[in-house]
Amino acid sequence: MPLDKKELRAKFAKDWPNYYKLKFFAENGFERKVCKRCGKGFWTLDTGREFCQDQPCQYYEFLGNPPTNRPFEYVEAWKHIEKFFVKNGHTSTRRYPVVCRWFPSLYFNVASIVDFYRTENGNVVFDFPANPLVVPQVCLRFNDIPNIGVTGRHNGCFVMVGQHSLHNPKTGSGYWKERCTELDFELLKTFGIKPEEIMFTEDVWLGPGAFGSTLEYFVRGLEVGNEVFTEFVITDAETGAYKEMDEKVIDMGAGLERFAWLSQGTPTSYDVTFKPVLAELRKRVSVDYDSELFLRYSKLAGTLNFDEVADVKEAKLAIARKLGVDAAELQRKIEPMQALYAICDHTRALAYAITDGALPSNVAGGYNLRIVLRRALGFLDKFGWKLDLAEICEMHAKQLKDMSPELGESMEEIRKILDVEERRYADTKERTRKIVEKYATAGKPLDDETLIKLYDSDGITPDMIAEAKPDVKVPADFYVRITERHMSQAKEPEARPFDVSGAPKTKIMYYDYPEVLEFDAKVVKLFGEAKDKVALDQTAFYPTGGGQMFDAGTIDGIEVVDVSKHGDVIVHALKEGDRLKEGQAVHCTVDARRRRILRQNHTGNHIINLSSRALLGPHVWQHSALKDVDKAKIEITHYDALSDEETKRIEDYANAVVKKSLPVSIELLPRGDAEQKYGFRIYQGSQGVPSRQVRIISIDDLDHAACGGLHCRNTSEVGFITILHTKRVQDGVVRIEYVCGDVAMQRLEEKEKLLGEAAAALDVNDEDVPKAVTKLFDEWKEKRKLAKKGKVNDYGR
Repeated sequence: MPLDKKELRAKFAKDWPNYYKLKFFAENGFERKVCKRCGKGFWTLDTGREFCQDQPCQYYEFLGNPPTNRPFEYVEAWKHIEKFFVKNGHTSTRRYPVVCRWFPSLYFNVASIVDFYRTENGNVVFDFPANPLVVPQVCLRFNDIPNIGVTGRHNGCFVMVGQHSLHNPKTGSGYWKERCTELDFELLKTFGIKPEEIMFTEDVWLGPGAFGSTLEYFVRGLEVGNEVFTEFVITDAETGAYKEMDEKVIDMGAGLERFAWLSQGTPTSYDVTFKPVLAELRKRVSVDYDSELFLRYSKLAGTLNFDEVADVKEAKLAIARKLGVDAAELQRKIEPMQALYAICDHTRALAYAITDGALPSNVAGGYNLRIVLRRALGFLDKFGWKLDLAEICEMHAKQLKDMSPELGESMEEIRKILDVEERRYADTKERTRKIVEKYATAGKPLDDETLIKLYDSDGITPDMIAEAKPDVKVPADFYVRITERHMSQAKEPEARPFDVSGAPKTKIMYYDYPEVLEFDAKVVKLFGEAKDKVALDQTAFYPTGGGQMFDAGTIDGIEVVDVSKHGDVIVHALKEGDRLKEGQAVHCTVDARRRRILRQNHTGNHIINLSSRALLGPHVWQHSALKDVDKAKIEITHYDALSDEETKRIEDYANAVVKKSLPVSIELLPRGDAEQKYGFRIYQGSQGVPSRQVRIISIDDLDHAACGGLHCRNTSEVGFITILHTKRVQDGVVRIEYVCGDVAMQRLEEKEKLLGEAAAALDVNDEDVPKAVTKLFDEWKEKRKLAKKGKVNDYGR
């Protein structure tokens, strides 16, 4: 049976000395106790304590009563933490992007340890740039949208302070549980927190491929950090089989928001996290903020998850009764401030996401961005606030300039994209009333499924519908449900792997000897009943991969119709079978013209990508690509369809790059070195790099990309680039079809021929054809109008 977290927790608790008993606890006087409410084991210096500090076993006791020796501002708290860990032998690492282009299984970065996830041979491995290290990783999570702004502690965008070490017991590298717990204890003390205030609670972590014990550390009811000790790898998910890891991972994640919050004891974490932003917003809008009431309310609301409550209205009534205030009056006083909190969180998430290359859309991770953007706009509508979301993003950039200067550098891009999204939101609002009226006229109910359908198909939020039809009932978990539905779409079934067992590794020639198009080889394995698939000891035939189509040619005069790579073995599909034998020496020829066109198209792909980014903005990334012989295509991320003028500018820019005869160079680098040298823009498309070595293709200093394809040596070899067609294929993605070199010239000649024929038919000069066609079309439309009125027939008479 698959592993179950509840069962693991019980197993670890039963055998607690094996997993949680540390010398550090004994040497510092900590005592293990079992919580009388929840049954969890915990370690404390308070010998009289009976309950753990986890919710709901304890309310927040730090609100209005911080345990630190002084208040720390948000960025200041990070600087303090960074200084501590660097002093204790850690390398401080810059944050990684919030978009996980290096690990395609995730769209957004949800935890600091994800920075170091990589895949090799289908398995997740850890690739640390330093050991040990500390990183202020910005994370995006959208599973708690209804709670954001409400509970005081939930964020969609937050900084996880990652303390990480890769421990090898044999070599002694890194460190393990004892040192990790000691460091975190000492860190809390540097904030002035008394040792007896600190508690460590036992738990377990179970991930998709590994698991281990955890110690969560609390201060006055607030979980500040979680030490995850990843030491077991799951070898069979179906049976739950596992083994101990050779290298064990310290994965301590602590919320920067919580350190700052703990030090100030404000009613919510938002008050300190967004302090200067909130101060400015409250100057611009009228909010009746009763700080004393909000503090009392927060002590109760902070322990709730409103998406887990069966009846949200009843839960809020219960809080009002405990506070001794009228529920309606409580709602009137807290809702506007909660809206401001949510707007601050959502705009910060958008600022980081857009800076790192994500776009709001109706697909994949962009779906979540559009949800929070429209939720923020909905709050502005609800309270009649005249606030500019892009300006709020600029406030975040100013506050965070010492941590994330890139936010300020991206403001022009952020504003441009938010402006487009706000116009679309306004257009959707215009359509909403008509749609609601249509449902009412047809007698159709606006039930939960209909509300979700309207959001998915038309982008209509519940707030828009409520404005048109105030009595509509919106489910409390609406945003959670649409996010889960969209992000858990069924994946296409993977192709059945081709069995190459028994075949030795193929020696690859097309990288080291790209100009060699004739070679001799030996047949090492034949596949299929017809013996029409062959593996050679070495090959110059490039297999389909990375969007580039395969090389054609012949093997001993037999036509090669497909080439594919399976692990370390390259398989050639032949037009005729039963003509070769294993062990036979063969002479092979690669089709030179096809190879040249594919190299031109692949290099052209990189040139068009860099040209689009230079002209449209840094939000442009390659989404996917296909390099074939008759034409090629690249799909880029962009928020709108390309105009004819934009298309022409991209084509002109690309051809200018071609004419400059820039060198196209190839480097083979360790993956970590490539990431540090060129950044994460090397990961274009939707695939990560499944090996420790990365092949970097550089076009001078203009573009650097991890790529396994074949390329020209110089941009001039690409030849003339012609863009045939552009199309917005989905929200946030534009396809550009193009041809290069001889194929491009052939297309131009065909166009010139057609132009000449059109000119002759219209009896005009070539340059006057467009004007003549427009005039003819206009005349035809006018005659059609008259025909409909009965004044002329379809032939204009």
